[in-house]
Amino acid sequence: MDNKRMGRRVRAFRKLKGYTQQELADHAGISLAVLGAVERGNRRLEDQILNKIADVLGVSTEELANPS
Repeated sequence: MDNKRMGRRVRAFRKLKGYTQQELADHAGISLAVLGAVERGNRRLEDQILNKIADVLGVSTEELANPS
């Protein structure tokens, strides 16, 4: 999946859960700058960060990576 599509999915799940970018970044233990870059599609989502974000959002990494 390309970076932009993944970023859109992260943003969509974040909004569904009612988190701000800052809240998700804090809970996932990543910086706001990293999360912002991921959501804009300017940064590749490494497995470690993907796992942290998925855990906080309560979804599987497959759900984040694969549109249904």
